Amino acid sequence: MNPFNRFLAFILFFLLFFFSAFAGGLQVGKYAGEFMAIGVGGRALGMGGAYVALANDVTAGYWNPAGLARITYPEISLMHDEQFGSLVNYDYAAVAFPYGKNQETDVTVIDQYGQSHKQTEYNAASFGVSIFRLGIDGIPDTRTSWNDINGDGIFNDGADIRPDYSKITFFNAADWAVYFTYAKQRAENFYWGVNLKLIRRNIGDFYGNGIGFDVGALYAATDNLMFGANIQDVTTTLVAWSTGTNELISPTVKVGGAYYFEFLKGRFAPAVDVDIRFEDRKYSALAHVGPVSFDPHGGIEYEFKSIAAVRVGMNDLGNLTVGAGVHLPKLDIDYAFAKFNGADELGNSHRISLRLVIEEEKYRRGAE
Repeated sequence: MNPFNRFLAFILFFLLFFFSAFAGGLQVGKYAGEFMAIGVGGRALGMGGAYVALANDVTAGYWNPAGLARITYPEISLMHDEQFGSLVNYDYAAVAFPYGKNQETDVTVIDQYGQSHKQTEYNAASFGVSIFRLGIDGIPDTRTSWNDINGDGIFNDGADIRPDYSKITFFNAADWAVYFTYAKQRAENFYWGVNLKLIRRNIGDFYGNGIGFDVGALYAATDNLMFGANIQDVTTTLVAWSTGTNELISPTVKVGGAYYFEFLKGRFAPAVDVDIRFEDRKYSALAHVGPVSFDPHGGIEYEFKSIAAVRVGMNDLGNLTVGAGVHLPKLDIDYAFAKFNGADELGNSHRISLRLVIEEEKYRRGAE
């Protein structure tokens, strides 16, 4: 099977599996994994999150684990984002390491008939770790801070109670996720990758734990045309709470394409993605067929002589995004802005990210 057919089979198998599962009555929670859908990296977010086919750096651990196999040097990324008037803090850090050589290796294999054949193996692989935290800190807990002035245990619309500020305590509400990524080149123009992700959610003294898996594929049709797919929470992720409540995070299928072309002394990279969800999002999605929803989004990047870049896009929420980036020696600095439509009181989102490439010969992929 050639790489393109393998890529199509990868997508069709999972789509058929999920359509048949939901037709058979499989029930999952709605929006349970929404904190993992925010996205990472100023470059990707400036393009509306249309990055599943473009992912070729350390942030591929989130967007498409298969793309991590394309890095050449170790990379580190950091991002901070404040949302809803700085009420919610979103932080991300990741590191990735290349392993193996890009060169092909010819090996001799014996088939089922005892015949020997030459087979090409590709040894390029990568490992990565990504950490996310979305949290609201310093939430006041006033449940035990009220004094009954009359001592009769009767509250007359608050007229005879007063708060005792010394008794107010504070707690945090935070969602954590840690991704462990492995990616490998399977053919000259085909890559695959997997994520193992650990989830921790807590609100005060209550907490939930979960474990999930992502599977990604990347196909380079030409040097300029890329296709990608990422099946997030491929086995349906269970988050078990200390209260006895369980949440199920349904799979999300992200598919997309991107194309590079040279123009105006620089490089343009338009990209389009579609997020396919199975949570019966009839009213929050752009289109749906029964319980299956479809949210297209896209963006374009113009990079001038590998020095600076500007970006614009539309994310899966229908919000306009813009961004810019500069390329310094071994360091990329990227900024992204997203506007919330029809909700000015929620404020806009400003995100800045750093990407450090340890570009030294001794750390290059395949270096002795």
